[in-house]
Amino acid sequence: MGFTCAQGVLTLLVLTASMLAVGTASRPIAVRPANHWNFGFNNSFWGPRNGHPFHPNNNNTRPPKKFIVGGSDHWRYGFNYTDWALNNGPFYVNDTLVFKYDPPSKTTFPHSVYLLPNLRSFLTCDLSRAEQVATVAQGGGEGFEFVLKNWWPHYFACGEHDGLHCKEGMMKFFVMPLLGPYHG
Repeated sequence: MGFTCAQGVLTLLVLTASMLAVGTASRPIAVRPANHWNFGFNNSFWGPRNGHPFHPNNNNTRPPKKFIVGGSDHWRYGFNYTDWALNNGPFYVNDTLVFKYDPPSKTTFPHSVYLLPNLRSFLTCDLSRAEQVATVAQGGGEGFEFVLKNWWPHYFACGEHDGLHCKEGMMKFFVMPLLGPYHG
């Protein structure tokens, strides 16, 4: 059986909804006073004004964070990075993912970081149209830093051994950065 577009869309919706649910479960809900429901454009709850969760001058935002991918396990074969992303999100635009891994040697396997173009490539570990964003040598020391600059899904995978690390070693995950945190 082949992979259909509908299956891909459904999978993306389920994964995104799960990440949003986990990421916002502990967030307080903003309660507006009853007299706040003014539906004029510039002064409404929905209008672009200071205090709106996504307004550029909003004072309720946090500075961008750095996340070490995999935590103390770093970027390695056999670790479940999908679980890591779900447990460490939500991620926001301008957050940084730090990929740390040992450079290749006689005792370690090489790793790299690829940015996959779409959900289908992610699910099948198809690296044919992927962009290599970190070589096998870039993960040492302080690691390779990737800034989440855009509000769209970012699909990451290790491309070594023709995608074997992605397919069998769980070295893949995705994040959907949100526009900005809102703390009520």
